[in-house]
Parts: sequence; structure tokens; C-alpha cells
Amino acid sequence: MTELILSLLLFTQTGLEIAERVGERLQPKDISSTAIMVLANSKGKTRTSVMKLRSIDDNKKQIIWFVEPKDDKGVAFLKIEHDNQESEIRMWLPAFKKVRRIASTKRGNSFMGSDLTYEDLTNRNLSENDYKYLKDEVVNDHNCYVLKISPKPKAKSDYSHHVNWIIKESLVPFKEESYDKHGKLKKVKSFVFKKIQNYYVIKQISVKDVQKNHTTNIQFNHIQVDTGVDEKLFHEKNLKRLPRN
Repeated sequence: MTELILSLLLFTQTGLEIAERVGERLQPKDISSTAIMVLANSKGKTRTSVMKLRSIDDNKKQIIWFVEPKDDKGVAFLKIEHDNQESEIRMWLPAFKKVRRIASTKRGNSFMGSDLTYEDLTNRNLSENDYKYLKDEVVNDHNCYVLKISPKPKAKSDYSHHVNWIIKESLVPFKEESYDKHGKLKKVKSFVFKKIQNYYVIKQISVKDVQKNHTTNIQFNHIQVDTGVDEKLFHEKNLKRLPRN
């Protein structure tokens, strides 16, 4: 009887309640890693980049430095998300000796030629989206909640909606489909998480732009959590300073 009641309670959860549980998942204070990003076009031509990353506060503050290839070395990205105002996004372009601020109107632009836009790199604010619980589904042996996420007008999103598969046990995303403003499928994303200490930390992101037949795969390596990353690191001046490790 207890199991039946629990099942009924879980079944009656709203999409927002599930999204809130995902947002309340235990997160490390900070994450440091390196990453290899491989882009592939419709002809199979690839481009590989190597990055160093640091983030705190559930990735609301993040800094990324490109170390390879040679022509991208030194390019850096800084993101600072705010609760009650637009996110700050800046890029340091050493070839031009210029810090470029990414305006909110450019959130749909590609990040370094990848299939991730600046919008994709920011967290979704619960109050700026509608969440609808669609069904449960088993995918690759994972029991998942399936949610439809629809940005509200104030979100200024380039997407009409997303469909997200959330693994019930860990409350991490497994797969996401993103649809353009005309309701046509634009991107398919898949995620792999690794458990480190008591946290589920992103290990791999794969994105396919089905309209352009272009893919992006990012593999995160040398992942460290709770090492004491200083909040002062997330400042424009540090974009110009490649970390030694």
C-alpha cells in the first residue's frame, strides 16, 4: 500500500515540481576541468579545440580559456548569471586585443563555431519557463521523466520549446530535443554524467544540429570538485591570463 501511495504521488508531480527537484540536486561548490571539443560538418571535416574551465555557484559563474588550436590560443569566455538581471557574457579576443561583450540580442549566436549557442550555455531560470510533465519513458535502461519546457516571452529565447528526458534516480538530464521558433526540430543533445564524491558532474555533451547536419562533442577530463576556486577569478581581467594548470 505504501509503495502504491508513493507511486501515485510521483505520478501526480507537475512538470514544475520535477524541474524544481532537478534544480535542488546537490552541486559542488566549484568545478575545474579540461575539455576537448570536436566539431564535425556535413562532409565529415572536423576541428578540435582544447579548453580549460572553472566554474562556481552551479555554473552561474564560469570562465573558459582556449589553449588549442594555435590560432584560438588565448581566446577566453566569461559568463556571470544574475537572478534579477540579464547575464553578463564576455569574450577576450587576443588577435584584436579586445574584450567583446555579448549582447542579449546575440544569445542565439554560436559559441566558437559549435552547435551550442550562448543561450545553451546559460542555466534556465524556472520563472522564465513553463514546465509540462508529459510521461515516463525508459531510454537505454534509464527510467526517465519526460518534460516539455517552453520559454516564456521574457526569456527572449531562440527556441519555441524543448523536450527533456530526466533520469529519475539521479535527476540529471539524459537527452534533450530543442525546437526552433517554427516548431521544427533544431538540435538533439545527449549528456553523460559521472559521479564524483556525492555529486553528479557532466562528463560529456553531444549536440547535433539536425537542420545543418553539424555536430559538437565535448569530453570533460581531469575533473576536480571543491578545490577552493576563488570567486575573484571571475573577472574580466582574468580572461587575458591563461592558467598554468
